[in-house]
Amino acid sequence: MTRNHELQPRPALDPRLLWRAAEHRDLDAWAGLIARTAAVEQPVWFERRADLEQILESKNNPVATNTILGFDPEGVARAYARITKNRDGDKANGSGCVDPEWQGSGIGTGLLGWMEQRTRARFAEDAGAADGEAAAVPRPRLRLYMEQQHEHQAALFAGSGYEIIRYYNEMHRPLNQAVPEAVLDPELELVTFGPALHEPVRLAHNSAFRDHWGSEPRDVEAWGFVVNDPQARPDLSGVVLDRSTGTVAGYQLATHDAEGAQTRGFREGYTELLGVRREFRGRGIAQVLLADAMRRFAAAGMDVASLDVDSENPTGALALYIKMGYAPVNRSMAWDKVLQPVMR
Repeated sequence: MTRNHELQPRPALDPRLLWRAAEHRDLDAWAGLIARTAAVEQPVWFERRADLEQILESKNNPVATNTILGFDPEGVARAYARITKNRDGDKANGSGCVDPEWQGSGIGTGLLGWMEQRTRARFAEDAGAADGEAAAVPRPRLRLYMEQQHEHQAALFAGSGYEIIRYYNEMHRPLNQAVPEAVLDPELELVTFGPALHEPVRLAHNSAFRDHWGSEPRDVEAWGFVVNDPQARPDLSGVVLDRSTGTVAGYQLATHDAEGAQTRGFREGYTELLGVRREFRGRGIAQVLLADAMRRFAAAGMDVASLDVDSENPTGALALYIKMGYAPVNRSMAWDKVLQPVMR
């Protein structure tokens, strides 16, 4: 049996707030907290009510144990944190925010403590489910992401023992320029993404990204978050198939944030995922998919094509994107901290 998690040091959550897990009744308050914070911090993307509805339905990361919300005496949500983890994953991902009016008083530090405690517990739970005889769980790791301009987050993470382990570039490509030439091999065909391709593309994605740093296989639930994303645009997404076998060779899955366009001042077609299976690489498939995305975005009235890329991507993606006319406009970072495990 695993030792009682209460033996771990409890995080110092601010006593001015009432703390509990998120529930369906909290949707408006939760979304309102995130929106108020985003209005001040101006992130490129943030969770909205429809995203939170998806989160509330997760079976792999149930909100009852993997979220926490802090409410002031008037019942206004002022802070939240959440972790997610794949059962076999080597890390948990953390996220959250503190109402700007309540920042600078230690609430963020308390939320980090809660995320770390919950990460240790998740690793212990998953190890117990896999092997009840194990003497100790693997070393838990918590990963946090932030945009470069959010210096207050960087100070909090660094002061709490986190280290930057990866950089990412957000890249834009104006759509008022000519689309680069890209010709598809005649043995391949380009089709529009749709429900019949949900599972084949999931399997192709897991295959294509098995050699990418930090990537973990997407199970059916995790893939559902992709294809059922409120901002998903299958009509702007393309899939390349092998004509002889029907095998998915590559894919470009797009989203569009209509609300964000109003605040950012431009309409953006965003490539959420782009991948090519190893056995099909070197045949110009990524270029074809990107050129196709640009045409689809432009026809839909978008101003720019955009995407994010790992600055150390092993496939040379950054060089490809620059060749296709994309340029960096923003940078974000991944921070990691290795935690002490819950002993058994």
